Amino acid sequence: MVGAYWISVYREIRDQAKLDAYVELAVPAIEAGGGRFVARGKAVAAYESGMTERTTLIAFDSVEQAVATHDGPAYQEALRALGDGVDRDIRIVEAQGG
Repeated sequence: MVGAYWISVYREIRDQAKLDAYVELAVPAIEAGGGRFVARGKAVAAYESGMTERTTLIAFDSVEQAVATHDGPAYQEALRALGDGVDRDIRIVEAQGG
């Protein structure tokens, strides 16, 4: 059951090497925290103020699990590797009941 989604929308990739180093650390940290990648890559269409740069959607069983993963030491290490390599927006939202 999905209880939360972690959504990352990239406005600009400034340094691909930093992004690559981040991905190497972030993916295992997120998966270890219970995250399941639903979608990642460039948007195939964007509307209104949308952008087609990289977007990532990750499902978690709960909001608490998503927040704990983001704030945990393994993901924080990934963020240090990323540094100023991108401009992005991360949101964690509660999933709606079916």
